[in-house]
Amino acid sequence: MSIWDFLQGWILKPESWSKKTPREELSSKRWTPQVLGLSGVTDCYQPVERKWKLTQQCLEVLEEFLNPVVIITKNYLVTRDIDILQRMAEHKACAVFISVTTLDPNLSRVMEPRAVQPLRRLEAIRVLSQNGIPVGVNVAPVIPGLTEHELPAIVQAAVNAGAQFAGYVPLRLPYAVARLFQEWLSQHFPDRKEKILNRIRSMRCGQLNDPNFNSRMAGEGIFADQIAALFVLACRKAGIKQDGPYLSLESFRRVLGTIQMELFQNE
Repeated sequence: MSIWDFLQGWILKPESWSKKTPREELSSKRWTPQVLGLSGVTDCYQPVERKWKLTQQCLEVLEEFLNPVVIITKNYLVTRDIDILQRMAEHKACAVFISVTTLDPNLSRVMEPRAVQPLRRLEAIRVLSQNGIPVGVNVAPVIPGLTEHELPAIVQAAVNAGAQFAGYVPLRLPYAVARLFQEWLSQHFPDRKEKILNRIRSMRCGQLNDPNFNSRMAGEGIFADQIAALFVLACRKAGIKQDGPYLSLESFRRVLGTIQMELFQNE
């Protein structure tokens, strides 16, 4: 089971995007309460978040409405927002996935040079768990021929730190990412380059990327099946569930009108 199984239906399609402010959108009677994801493409805790606090502001709005949210990040900075997440967790309105690609610090440095080191990510799981926030591990991306053998160790380490659920995503290489990844392999793993690329192709119908919305997050073929089986076994041995966090829509509330009335009364 990939993390896509957890997020299916939680990501807004482009045709549903709106130019309204978040508060206006969530206050609209046309808004159907649903679990939102922050975020499935780019980490929502980039280094600039320390200055601009955009993710924190989004969480503050979601807390006002108690609209459930799933956060996916590899950054320890998520622990900064523990107070918001704790209050949302009381209403079953938040969960966090910490992404871990490898436990090897040397591989992590060359693969994700600007990202938080693996031990720091496990510490983020520990801190979130100790503060009552539903937290799991996202083993992503799983690189066939390079990191898939680490799946059991990553899942076990995450469980030891307090992870309550797990997911994974096999590597895919859309657009310019494919060229960059091939150059990276040539520089750091030239002896494994063709093996890794061929396994990716075998999981992506002969290509390095699968644009299909329903299959791109899990992959297909024998190597995808092997990774899936290894993940299931790893979760079973670690005693962790694969059905993801339970989030509730029952506490959702529309608050914009109330806020506006309070502003007028204070004038």
